[in-house]
Amino acid sequence: MRFLRNILLLFFLLSGQAFCFAQNVSSQQSRRDRLQKEIAILDKQIKDNASKSASALTRLSLVQNRVNARQALVVESDREIAKIASEIVGKQREINRLQERIDTMTFYYGRLVKNAYKNRDAKVWYMYILASGSLSQGVRRYSYLRDLSKEMNSQAQKILDAKKEIEMEKETLVAMKNEAQRLRDQRAVELRQILSEEKEAKSLAARLQREKTKYQKELAAKKKEAETLEKAIKSAINSSKKGKSAVPIDYQLSDQFASNKGKLPWPVEGSVVSRFGRQYHSVFKSLALPQNNGITIAVPENTDVKSVFNGTVAQISILPGYHQCILVQHGNYFTLYSKIKSVYVKKGDKVTTGQKLGSVDTINGETVFHFEIWNEKTAPQNPEQWLRPR
Repeated sequence: MRFLRNILLLFFLLSGQAFCFAQNVSSQQSRRDRLQKEIAILDKQIKDNASKSASALTRLSLVQNRVNARQALVVESDREIAKIASEIVGKQREINRLQERIDTMTFYYGRLVKNAYKNRDAKVWYMYILASGSLSQGVRRYSYLRDLSKEMNSQAQKILDAKKEIEMEKETLVAMKNEAQRLRDQRAVELRQILSEEKEAKSLAARLQREKTKYQKELAAKKKEAETLEKAIKSAINSSKKGKSAVPIDYQLSDQFASNKGKLPWPVEGSVVSRFGRQYHSVFKSLALPQNNGITIAVPENTDVKSVFNGTVAQISILPGYHQCILVQHGNYFTLYSKIKSVYVKKGDKVTTGQKLGSVDTINGETVFHFEIWNEKTAPQNPEQWLRPR
């Protein structure tokens, strides 16, 4: 019985490892899928930029983000390959242990069969029982012979079950090795793509060097647009606290919003192409880009934008460079959804987490969504610190 319990324990351990491997593969596939989706979005953006816009800066930014996404994909593949390699070693050890147990069971089963064969004559068995010194001894001898037969059948079944189990484990091992090889092949493809795209980035950088004056004018216009947006947000937040249109702050909602820092859902699915804070030009290193009070995300055309939390639509406005903008109030916090084409809500509407607010516009060949988070002190927050890790 103890031996059988050990076999069952080994079975459950091996089954658990197979389940964990399946879970790991699923989780890793999810991360790969997200990166590949981001790359596909950026590919589309780059093609649209080439056909609808002459902005080398935009194209360079998109290409660089695509390179970054591919590099992240390679890093993910390296991590997965190393993990699977470790799991393969562990799986092989378990298979070897199981094989040793099968060999041991087979050895003892062989001895049982051999002894039974030597005493196969039923007369010998009857004489063995009848030669007992007492009735109780006869009963014990009968029980022994009966149990010997049962044990032979039981051991035979154990061996068959263990052999089936080892075949299943070998199949899992083959699947692991195939997955590792697939990842290596995919990694090689991504590395070749990175080299090609880095060449494209260098070519665009050289073009920007030749068009520095033109770019500086574009940069000045973008700075004005960013400043106008910031002033508009501050004005809207201040007006929500003062005057006739002032709305009482829902501090309970504020606390709920604050307690969800790092857990808010993303308003759209896409690739972050511009992050929060002060950034510098990738070609003209000493040249500061406009302060980014939020994040900009490249998305497919007509992507719907969703509210990240319960709140009230505080304002809808149109601003240069940002098209339609939706400001949602969450107590003493505010979220801004800009570069919107179609708006699905109106000022004063109550919205819930995940509710669609509008769809993203395509401007000069770019389909990008701009998102910001502010508090009542009119201070912008880094959205990536508030949204769920990806």
